[in-house]
Amino acid sequence: MTKSGSKSPQKHKSKRKSDQYNDPKHNYLKYWDGRAYEHLAEEIAIDKLLRGKHFNNAVDVGGGYGRLCVQLERYADKVTLAEPSQQQLDIAADFLKDHPEIDRKLMQADDLKFKDESIDLLTMIRVMHHLPDPSNEFREIARVLASDGLAIIEVANYLHMVNRLRHIAKRQSMPIKPVDIRSEQNKKKDEIPFVNHNPATVIRQLQLAGLKVEATLSVSNLRSVRLKKIMPREIMLGAERMLQRPLANVYFGPSIFFLIKKTD
Repeated sequence: MTKSGSKSPQKHKSKRKSDQYNDPKHNYLKYWDGRAYEHLAEEIAIDKLLRGKHFNNAVDVGGGYGRLCVQLERYADKVTLAEPSQQQLDIAADFLKDHPEIDRKLMQADDLKFKDESIDLLTMIRVMHHLPDPSNEFREIARVLASDGLAIIEVANYLHMVNRLRHIAKRQSMPIKPVDIRSEQNKKKDEIPFVNHNPATVIRQLQLAGLKVEATLSVSNLRSVRLKKIMPREIMLGAERMLQRPLANVYFGPSIFFLIKKTD
């Protein structure tokens, strides 16, 4: 209490990245209803990057309810879902009930509870859009990744073709720093960060953490509510398979997948 008898003002506490996913009103499993194309496009990308490889220990960082963990079981002897939201882990308990070997651990991406160089496959997909500055997360990935290990990191791409055309029309240069795409209302409510990145900037941040890009894919290249209504999914996915590598050079799609190794 202050001398006047009123309570001392409390300091504003920033929301943690997992708060939205712990909110009972937010069901990330239902978010994927109607997004089969996007999900399968990501599975295609993972298969392209990991084809012919096998690993001992795989970790899906920030993997929500384990959406991609089942696929990772095909590539690794042991799979762990490392997720900062307890609500997502609770949903995962049911979603992964037929996959009892997949472990579930509560942890943050910038504080991975694994020993140095103990993980030989790490994925971090649909996490970067909550990380305006991923430096700490990249350092953790470099720490836990084995010397010959691989990581797949997905980047929400601000340089996608639609944005490029918009910037050309306005005669604006493309930003180097992350772009906050939250609505003004959500900014006022201090919702958790939601950003798009310049992939070239992310590559430099990876290099500073001791990581290098081995391969790049452009993913969800045909993402469009209108297109999904008129084009059969199999045709969209067939085009997706053909386009992921060629379009990577120009960062065409809204999602960029990087295959990462440690620098020598």
